[in-house]
Amino acid sequence: MAEAFLKKYGGDKYFVESAGLEAGNLNPLAVEVMKEEGIDISGNKTKSVFEFFKEGKLYNYVFTVCDEANAARCPIFPGVHKKIHWGFDDPSAFSGTQEEKLAATRRVRDQIKDAVMKFVAEGAR
Repeated sequence: MAEAFLKKYGGDKYFVESAGLEAGNLNPLAVEVMKEEGIDISGNKTKSVFEFFKEGKLYNYVFTVCDEANAARCPIFPGVHKKIHWGFDDPSAFSGTQEEKLAATRRVRDQIKDAVMKFVAEGAR
């Protein structure tokens, strides 16, 4: 979700790539709530952050958007960059009815959107 929002609101000012600790499947809840924002992420491929790390990619910013326990597992990227951690609940861990899980995922989506909008408004620092 953060990748999609940064691409939308950051325009061509940023080159954005997204990856998780493991490649897997897109969370259907995330796909659904992003469609509500007019953003279709259904065709996005999941990637492993460790593949980017192994390729030696260099970034100005590295954002982690997971909970604290998983943020500690992220690799340290080579080069000079600013690491920014945004701690959000993981929608794949939500329980309850479908509507309860969607509501919780919407809350996370909105938190991510707010964080991205603030980052873009403040500019690269």
